[in-house]
Parts: sequence; C-alpha cells; structure tokens
Amino acid sequence: MDKLYVIIPAYNEEANIEQVIKQWYPIVEDYNGQMVIIDDGSTDRTYDILRHKEKECPLLTAISKRNGGHGATILYGYQYALEHHADYIFQTDSDGQTLPEEFEAFWENRRKFDMVIGFRKHREDGFSRIVVTRVLRVVTGVCFRVRIPDANTPYRLMKGQTLARYIHLIPEKFNLTNVLITVILVKKGCRVKWLPVTFRARQGGENSMNMKKIFKIGLQSVIDFRRMNQILQRKGECIEKDGV
Repeated sequence: MDKLYVIIPAYNEEANIEQVIKQWYPIVEDYNGQMVIIDDGSTDRTYDILRHKEKECPLLTAISKRNGGHGATILYGYQYALEHHADYIFQTDSDGQTLPEEFEAFWENRRKFDMVIGFRKHREDGFSRIVVTRVLRVVTGVCFRVRIPDANTPYRLMKGQTLARYIHLIPEKFNLTNVLITVILVKKGCRVKWLPVTFRARQGGENSMNMKKIFKIGLQSVIDFRRMNQILQRKGECIEKDGV
C-alpha cells in the first residue's frame, strides 16, 4: 500500500493542536499514514500537549526543534518524511483552517499528478491575507514567468519521488518553502492539479504573523526568487507516469 505522511508544522498552537489532531488523525488511520507534527520552538504548551497525545495516538510522531520559522519547519518535515520512505506527503497547518473532509478528492488524484494542491476559492481569514496571496501571485509571475493560482496553500499532496528530486533546490532557512516547491514543480513541467478547498478563519489562538513581518519576508523573497530563477532555468524531467 502507498505510505502517506501527513506533515503539520506548529508554533504556539496550544489552543488548536488537540482539535487538529482529533480532526486529522482518522485520515492517517484510513489511508495507511503517519502523522508528524513538528513543534517549531513554541513558548506555550504546544509540545507538552503533543507528547501527551503521542501516547494516545500510535500513528502520531511529535518532534521539537529550535524556532526557525514556518518555511524551515515544513522543509524539516518533508525531509523527515522522505527519510522514512514516504510514497506521498500531505501538508496542512495547525490552526484548524482546513478540513479533512476534502482530503479524499486529493487522494483519488494522487497517481495521475505529481502534486495536487488546493486553491483557496472562498476564504475567511481576513482581507489582508487575501491581498498577500494576490501580491504573491503577481510576484511569482514576474520573477518566474509562471501563472499560479495560489502558490502557498497549506493543503497539498505530493509524490515522494517528485519531491525528492527537487527538494535540494530549497534553501534551508527559506521562509516560503511551499511557494518555491509550487513554482519548481510548475516550472519543471510536472503534473500539477488544482482543487478548490475551504479555508476557514483561525479556530483559536493568535496569528504569529503581522503585516510588518509579512512585508519583511516578502521583500527578502523577491531577492531570493530572482536568484532561484537562475537555477530553475535548467530544464529537468519529472518522474515516470506510473503507468497512467
């Protein structure tokens, strides 16, 4: 059977993490999976809760690391999954904004595509976040000359083989890991499918991001994107089509 790894980064999510585990744990039970939640140096009780839930949930692995930001934590999770021979890697966030009920459509498309990624058609997370997504769409278009509906969606299912081929291109401390992975797969001509997903308001706690931090990350990303585009000019082949 295909081995699924569900990767969830977490930072100061004591208000949400237990409910997120409750919602997503049946997915790893039903789809031959393993849930890996990486605590990114939380200063609240997030990791304590994770360790407690780890005893109750045999398919849950809780990892704690020094704070490095969302992008670095996701990359850490992806590398962990690949080291453990994941056939498919699914990533979502720990704030309760996504719905496990929408996962099945992604799984059904797993063999036909290198990545199945959600686009947030109807969003409840605030106007500023919508603006950030639209600006990011323009920036990636200008820097990489690709058209991507929603490059940073935390609802994506990727083939392990495909990710393993390109993950070395992601800088270790890059803030927008998912954006760059999306760009790379599109730029390299991989098979990518977009599916609409629900994106609710944060279910509890406070968002660690603010407009000042977003602006700083965005400015640095433009510089990084320009440099990365030179690397991506080299053409590459995607994995075989698995007989599809």
